[in-house]
Amino acid sequence: MLDVRESLAHKVAWISLVSNIILMLGKILIGWYGNSDSVFADGIHSAADVFASVIVLIVIKIASKPADAEHPYGHGKAEVIVSSIVGMILLVVALYIAYEALTGFLHPVSAPSILALWVALISYVSKLFLYRYSFKAADEHNSKAIEAIALDHKADIVASLAAAIGVILSIIGGAYGWHFLLYGDKLASIFVAYLIFRISKEMITESYDILLERSIDGETLKGIESIILTFKDVKRIDKIRAREQGHYILVDARISLFHDKTIKEGHDITKAIRDEIMKQYSVIKEVLIHVNPYYPEDSLQDDEKNKNNDQF
Repeated sequence: MLDVRESLAHKVAWISLVSNIILMLGKILIGWYGNSDSVFADGIHSAADVFASVIVLIVIKIASKPADAEHPYGHGKAEVIVSSIVGMILLVVALYIAYEALTGFLHPVSAPSILALWVALISYVSKLFLYRYSFKAADEHNSKAIEAIALDHKADIVASLAAAIGVILSIIGGAYGWHFLLYGDKLASIFVAYLIFRISKEMITESYDILLERSIDGETLKGIESIILTFKDVKRIDKIRAREQGHYILVDARISLFHDKTIKEGHDITKAIRDEIMKQYSVIKEVLIHVNPYYPEDSLQDDEKNKNNDQF
C-alpha cells in the first residue's frame, strides 16, 4: 500500500512540477511584457508552486518509510512539515504581491496586452484540471503532501480567473477611455494576494494542529468508541484518544474488562478490537489498548455518583 501511495504522490508532484514550470514562465514573461500586474503576480505564485512541488518530491520518500528504532511512530509527520513550509512560502508570496499591487496605485497605469488575458485563461483551465486530479489522489490515499499541492492548485484556479477579469477590465478601460477601469488589473492582484493568503493560513493552521497532536474529529472518535462497545466483554471505556500522524492515525484506549479475565483472554479481546477498528478505518495504522479490571460494585458506585449529581 505504501509503495502504491508513494508512487502516486511522486506522479502527482511531477505533473504539478512540470505544469507549474510551464505556467510560471508563461505568466511571468507575458505578465511582464504584457503590462499585467495580476498575471505577473500569478506567475510569482506559480514559482512558489514549483518550489513546493520540489519539496514534496523530496519528502514523500521520507514520509512513506516505516517505523524504526529512532522513529517508533513512523515518519508521517514529514508530510505535515512540508505542508507548513508550503503554507509559509505562500504567505510570503501573498504579502509580496499585495505590496507590489498597492504601490502600483501610486504610478500611472496603462491597459495590459491581450496576450495576458489568454495566458490567464489557459492557466485557469489547466489549474482546474490539476486541482481535481490532485484532490482525488489526496482523498483516496489520505496524503497531506498531495493535499498541499491540491490546495495550491485551488488557489491558482481563482487567482487565474481573477487575473483574467482584471485584465479584461483594464483592456475595456483603455479602449473606451474609462480611466478608473485601468486599475482593474491592480485590484485583481490584491484579490489574488488575498486568496493566496487564505490558503496559506489554512495550511499553516492545519499543520500546527497536527504537530501539536490535536484530537481527530469527534465523529470518527465516536465511531471508534461504538466499535469497542460492540464487544460484550468490554464493560466500560475509561479513556480514548486519537491523533493524526501525517497520513495515518494512532489510537490509544483504556477499557475495563471483568477482573477475573486471564491475561490470555484480555489479549485476545484487545486484539479482536484492534483488528476490527483497523478493518473499518484503513487510515488507522496503530491501536494501543490498555486493560483495567472491572468489578460489579464499580457500576453501583457509578450509578450512585450519577444519582447524586442529578440532585444538584
